[in-house]
Amino acid sequence: MTDGSATRAPMLAGIRILDMTSVVFGPYATQVLAELGAEVIKVEAPGGDVFRQAGQPAVTPGMGPCHLGLNRGKQSICLDLRDAADRQVFDALLTTADVFIHNVRGAAIARLGYAPEAVRALRPDIIYAHCVGFGGDGPNGGRQAYDDVIQAASGATSLLGRVDGDPRPRYLHSLIADKVAGLHAVYAVLAAIIHRLRTGEGQAIEIPMFEAFTSFLLKEHLYGAALSPPREPIGYPRQLDPNRQPFPTLDGHIAIVPYTDDSTVRLLRVLGGEAILADPDFDTPARRGARMSEIYRRIGELTRARTTADWCERLHQAGIPAMPTRDLADILDDPHLVATGFFRTETHPTEGDYVRMAQPVRFGAVAEFELCPAPALDRDGAAIRATLPSHTKD
Repeated sequence: MTDGSATRAPMLAGIRILDMTSVVFGPYATQVLAELGAEVIKVEAPGGDVFRQAGQPAVTPGMGPCHLGLNRGKQSICLDLRDAADRQVFDALLTTADVFIHNVRGAAIARLGYAPEAVRALRPDIIYAHCVGFGGDGPNGGRQAYDDVIQAASGATSLLGRVDGDPRPRYLHSLIADKVAGLHAVYAVLAAIIHRLRTGEGQAIEIPMFEAFTSFLLKEHLYGAALSPPREPIGYPRQLDPNRQPFPTLDGHIAIVPYTDDSTVRLLRVLGGEAILADPDFDTPARRGARMSEIYRRIGELTRARTTADWCERLHQAGIPAMPTRDLADILDDPHLVATGFFRTETHPTEGDYVRMAQPVRFGAVAEFELCPAPALDRDGAAIRATLPSHTKD
């Protein structure tokens, strides 16, 4: 860290974000922005964000484990925007906000009276970030979207079948489209903040999950279809190779990445595969590169001879990337993550002890700071109302 980092304010200190998002896409984005120091006010309808119910709460209904992780560092105010008094509070909040981010569909937010032009009338330089399923200028604009829908629409559900030959479309087992789109929302808001600092100008931003995730997915998988006319099929072959999977060992499985020809040769020598290198089908870099799928298959035969720990030690000494495969349930005990303090046990004031993850990115100019715990519904409503002009408090 640079000198003085411990006394410097967080990088987004002074930025107020009015967050009317729910579930994962938007809340993940505002969670990251809160970790960077922004003041995030989570505006919830009566009943609260539905994702509060994900998982069994320790004590309080609506304080499920997913909520504890996604909404740390935020304040909560409960407002019914169909109620005139609550609309008055919300309007006053908008006049104080640098960013308004929401995931209400366009027609519905317009009916509520909070389309971009209406919000700009309250605060002309506001950054208006709209998290949507599909870009508004396409035929699917305005339609609902959840992670499953976007995985299906983008082609992600075809990936597993391209590897294992099972033609059934299947989801990738993570809310990956929501989270990828959330990170797109983070950089969009940050870029708009920089633009406003330079020009004084706010703007409306649309962050469509379908386009964001498709862009993410096709960075490698567009592959041959990137050329016109295509010279190879769509889909990055290395990622779709059925033999490029965790390799079996004497007591489990191991991930090994021979990414270059040099590392492939070194790997085969460590594994005792000199006979493969002497085979005329594999005795030059070009021949090995053309037959990597078969090399992966042969690697899987050789790795069965020793334990995972034995192979990891030998491969690390040889400078070959390798790690044991781990069950999801064991990740809390990962030695590296334990050593770096990635998982931390904290005590929530109402829910008791819970595990949180540290911010993965480390900044040299500012010190890490503590975030307030995830809020109960309307935890901060009275305090927020008290900061507004007196006619909005009634």
